[in-house]
Amino acid sequence: MLFNSFEFLLFLPIVFFLYWFILQKKLNIQNSLLLVSSYFFYACWDYRFLFLLLFSTFLDYFTGIKMEESKNQSVRKRWLIISVGINLGFLGVFKYYDFFATSFAGFLMNFGLNVHPTTLNIILPVGISFYTFHGLSYVLDIYFQRIKAERNFVEYGVFVSFFPLLVAGPIERATHLLPQIKKARTFNYGQAVQGARLILWGLFKKVVIADNCAIFVDAVFPAYTDASNSQLILAIVLFSFQIYGDFSGYSDMATGVAKLFGIELLRNFNYPYFSRSIAEFWRRWHISLSSWFKDYLYIPLGGSRVSKGKQIRNTFVIFLVSGFWHGANWTFIFWGLLHALFIIPSIFFATNRQHLATVAEGKFLPSFKELFQMIATFILSSFAWIFFRAKNMEEAFGIIRTIGKGHGKIEQLSSAYPIAAVLIMLIMEWQSRQSSIPFSHIKNKWIRYVTYLIILFLIFMMGAFINPRSFIYFQF
Repeated sequence: MLFNSFEFLLFLPIVFFLYWFILQKKLNIQNSLLLVSSYFFYACWDYRFLFLLLFSTFLDYFTGIKMEESKNQSVRKRWLIISVGINLGFLGVFKYYDFFATSFAGFLMNFGLNVHPTTLNIILPVGISFYTFHGLSYVLDIYFQRIKAERNFVEYGVFVSFFPLLVAGPIERATHLLPQIKKARTFNYGQAVQGARLILWGLFKKVVIADNCAIFVDAVFPAYTDASNSQLILAIVLFSFQIYGDFSGYSDMATGVAKLFGIELLRNFNYPYFSRSIAEFWRRWHISLSSWFKDYLYIPLGGSRVSKGKQIRNTFVIFLVSGFWHGANWTFIFWGLLHALFIIPSIFFATNRQHLATVAEGKFLPSFKELFQMIATFILSSFAWIFFRAKNMEEAFGIIRTIGKGHGKIEQLSSAYPIAAVLIMLIMEWQSRQSSIPFSHIKNKWIRYVTYLIILFLIFMMGAFINPRSFIYFQF
C-alpha cells in the first residue's frame, strides 16, 4: 500500500476516524488499533513476510526483558548476541546471501575455478532493514542500560511497526518514540495542520518531482551508450532530485501522517542540497540512519576522540557499512567509499564541524562563496549518485566514460516538466529552509491557501496515480 495510492487514501481516513472519534481517551485500545492497522498495512505488501516482522518483534521484546532481569553480565551478553545474531542473520539471508555467493564465485574464477553457487532468488521483504534497525537499537540500549525493557507488548509492537515509518523509516529510537506511545494523546489541531502540510509537500515531491524525473532518468541510464553529453548530465542531475524527492517525500508524508495521530517522528531530511560541504550534507541527508551509525558504530569505534588516522579509519568503516546497508551490490559500496573520500579532507583539516547553522540564515540570498560551496557539494553528491543508480559497476563507469564522447542517438526527451518542478521545489524549500514545516515562510493565510491550491493542482495534473511508482527506498 503506497502513500501515493487510492488504497491509502481510503485506509488513512478510516484509521484516523476510529482513532480519534471512536477510541478517544482509550490509550490501550488506540495503541491496539495502531498495531493491527500497521500489520494490515504491511500485509498488503506481502502477507507471507508478516511472520518475519512478528518474529523479530517477539524476539527483541523477549530479549529485552531477559537482559533486564539478569544480573549476570555474561548472560546479558548472551541474550544480546542471540538477538543481534538472529536479526542480522535474517537480514543477511534475505538481502545479502546471493550477493556473497555470486561475489565469491566471481573471485574463484580469477584462479580458474568455475563454481556455480546456489542462489536463493527470494523476494526482499519490504522494510526489513528499517524494522531490524529499530529492534537492534532497542536491545542495544537495554544492554547498555540506557533504557528499561518495555513490558507491554502492544506498545513495543507499535514502536517497531508503526505503519507510517514501517517500510522506509525514519529509523526511530525507543528513547524518542516509546514514551509518546505510552502517553495519552489528545487531538491537537495545530499539530494536525502541520501534518497535513507535510503530507501535501511530500506528495508533491514524490509524484511531481521524483516520478517525473524518473521518466527521463529511466530512459537515459539504460541506454547511456547512445545518449548525448547533455542528456547524460541532465539525467544525473535529475536523478539527484529524483531520489531526494522520492525519499524525503516519503519521510515528509510519514512524519505528517504520524502527526495526525499525535506522534512526532525524528526528522530525516533537512534541506541537504543547500549544504556547503559533504560533511554538512550528511548531517542533513537520511539523518536517522546517519545518527544510528554514529551512535552504535562510530562512537564505539572511538569516534572523533582518537587520532586522525583512527578518525579516518572510523569514517571509512561508517560509509562502507552505510553503502552496504543500502543494498547488496558493489555499486552501493563504491558509493559509500566515494563519500568517505569526499569527507576525509574535512576531517584531516578539522573543518568537518563547520557549517552547523542554516545557510544564509536570516538573509534572502546566499553569498557568492556559499553559492559556490553549495554547487560544489551538489556536483560531488551527484557524481556519487551515478553509482547508486547504476545497475552495476560496468554501467556506472560506462556512463562516466560516455559523458566525454556522447553521440546523442537517443531521441529527444521532454525534460520541461521535471526541470520546472525542481525549480518550484528549490524556491519553496529555500524560503522554508529555517523551518522543518513547509510553507511556514508564507505568513499571509490567503496567500498560503492559494499556494496549497496551486500545489494540489500540480499534483493532480502531473502526478502518476493510475499506476503509481513505488518508493526507491522500499528496496532497501
